[in-house]
Amino acid sequence: MGMTMAEKILARAAGLDRVEPGRYLTARADRMMAHEAFALCALTLQGLGLKSLDDPDRVVVMIDHYFPAPTVRMADAHVLIRQLARDYGLRNFLGQPGVCHQVMCEQGFVEPGALILGTDSHTTTYGAFGAAGAGIGQTEMSYVMATGELWMMVPPTVRFRLDGGPAPGVMSKDIALYIAGRWGTDVAQYKAIEFTGSVAERLSLAGRMTMSNMGVELGAKFAFFEADQRTVEYLKERVGKPVDVFGPDPDAVYENEYEVDVTGLGPLVACPHNPGHVKPVSELADVAVAQAYLGSCTNGRLEDLAVAARILEGRRVHPDTRLLVAPASQEVLLEATRAGFTRTLMEAGAHILPAGCGACPGGHMGLIGAGESCVSSTNRNFVGRMGSEKAFVYLASPATVAASALNGRITDPRAFWDESAV
Repeated sequence: MGMTMAEKILARAAGLDRVEPGRYLTARADRMMAHEAFALCALTLQGLGLKSLDDPDRVVVMIDHYFPAPTVRMADAHVLIRQLARDYGLRNFLGQPGVCHQVMCEQGFVEPGALILGTDSHTTTYGAFGAAGAGIGQTEMSYVMATGELWMMVPPTVRFRLDGGPAPGVMSKDIALYIAGRWGTDVAQYKAIEFTGSVAERLSLAGRMTMSNMGVELGAKFAFFEADQRTVEYLKERVGKPVDVFGPDPDAVYENEYEVDVTGLGPLVACPHNPGHVKPVSELADVAVAQAYLGSCTNGRLEDLAVAARILEGRRVHPDTRLLVAPASQEVLLEATRAGFTRTLMEAGAHILPAGCGACPGGHMGLIGAGESCVSSTNRNFVGRMGSEKAFVYLASPATVAASALNGRITDPRAFWDESAV
């Protein structure tokens, strides 16, 4: 009997020939990632008298949630993070190049078959490249940084087979929202997901990242795509060593399998205050939006900005709506500028923010006030997520966000879609 992707990775990380769901083991992490939470991890270790890490070169740290610093207190925290990175000898302190998950992939810290632990729940994003990415808390991360290992249970794996032909104007975000709405946000609670099928194979790497990112909104521990030749081509110059394709064994056993036919699927929106509260965009045409937000580790990549630019080109954002664009990284911003996308967005009335998390976690740069509604390409719409507890966040694809910014209310992007341009 073969093993799933999660089982193969955890078996290797634990030094075992094979594992099965439900087994507890101690796995050695190939990489550890921390954002601002690194300060708390390092202070915890200092409090225990630990002056060194198990392997500093396996630790990657960057600042992304609160950059530029919105308060003096946070500015002081950034000073502390930089000092602690020096104290612990981190060669991979990256500064503030963008959202951690985007940067990890761009800079070659993610590779197929790796076990990567991060102080952020959306570490599942790395599954788009065939890696086992899982978010853990700062206490657990302190332990992992000190020992290099983490005790965990092998999760069962469920498989979502994506087939059919998505219609113009439908993006991977719509597919992820469909799954959340159809099967619920706990369908994969402490399980690994494998996305497969003809649609999964055709999805761009950016589209795969969106779906793996949203995997945690389905409860997943890991959310995989098979690492194929496209994955290898993207990573080979970034990782700095040979990488290979990676997937499950042909005779792997799954706890459950779900068939997703995207034929006929239209743009979808997750309504407040749950990513699983999903409705067709056509049912929300009366919802006025004070803010449209394009960005985050979910949908702030070049592909997303390109779609928005093509919808907005030659048009103007509605005067009652502010459109904020937060590129997922400096690299994305630079590429978008070279391609002319940022100019198109700005000419339409968009405001380009520094690369980073921005308003997504409710820290700064685009918070929404009481009674305001925001249509956002981010991943969560809980109460108070992006500002006031009396505000409303609607999750949607970059195409829907751009179209809604033009109309001043939630709008089907197919009204502006140019098939030949996308």
